[in-house]
Amino acid sequence: MNATASIVSKVWSFCTTLRDDGVGYGDYLEQLTYLIFLKMEDGYSQPPYNRKVDIPAEYNWQSLKL
Repeated sequence: MNATASIVSKVWSFCTTLRDDGVGYGDYLEQLTYLIFLKMEDGYSQPPYNRKVDIPAEYNWQSLKL
């Protein structure tokens, strides 16, 4: 399985779990989109990009990993 298919599979797995717990489509889509945004922001703040991001430290990807 290639990397893209693996990521898609994981995301759908999360969606299935949330749906089974009674979370609506719009709600889990919003949450997963936000998490993907934070992960991308973290990647762009690392080398070789080194972009300055304006996400407060308590809400960034690194704080969620703890």
